[in-house]
Amino acid sequence: MPSIQPTAHPSASALAHQDYLEHSLVYKILHLTHLNMSRSVEPLVVGRVIGEVLDTFNPCMKMIVTYNSNKLVFNGHELYPSAVVSKPRVEVQGGDLRSFFTLVMTDPDVPGPSDPYLREHLHWIVTDIPGTTDASFGREVISYESPKPNIGIHRFIFVLFKQKRRQTVLVPSFRDHFNTRRFAEENDLGLPVAAVYFNAQRETAARRR
Repeated sequence: MPSIQPTAHPSASALAHQDYLEHSLVYKILHLTHLNMSRSVEPLVVGRVIGEVLDTFNPCMKMIVTYNSNKLVFNGHELYPSAVVSKPRVEVQGGDLRSFFTLVMTDPDVPGPSDPYLREHLHWIVTDIPGTTDASFGREVISYESPKPNIGIHRFIFVLFKQKRRQTVLVPSFRDHFNTRRFAEENDLGLPVAAVYFNAQRETAARRR
């Protein structure tokens, strides 16, 4: 009859080492996640979007904004006003069909960046956008107004909020003097989950060539 071998138990030092490795791995994952988040908001800090328009937030969703099927919006890149006349496709990559999002687009540099006394000018609001879809599946409560910067370089900011439920938002009476922070607070939206912006300035015949 074969003898029964005693079960080998890991030593206390081996267990401690394994625990250390597991905690180190968790720390590295958390550190890399934080680093990626920091990098993703860095252009928003440099462009003063965070600070002047938004509070600091952790981007936990991916939003893709595309004009005319082929012009992607990247932070700080310039687009001609003639290229942004029609509303863009705004994709929400994340969540599911039971989660809903609100999209806000504003210009904080009206009438000009050196004296933006009309800040912010509201360009677009869409609510109840289901996750994994795009803004066309949501409810447009403020129609898209194409950018028409007259003085200097303007920032046009897309901000995505996650709703707690389907809801009816308080619609502003005027497009000027809109405040994204106040809008989020009044509608219980919390901090943004994604944001991106592009620059645009008045288009001349010389710049089109």
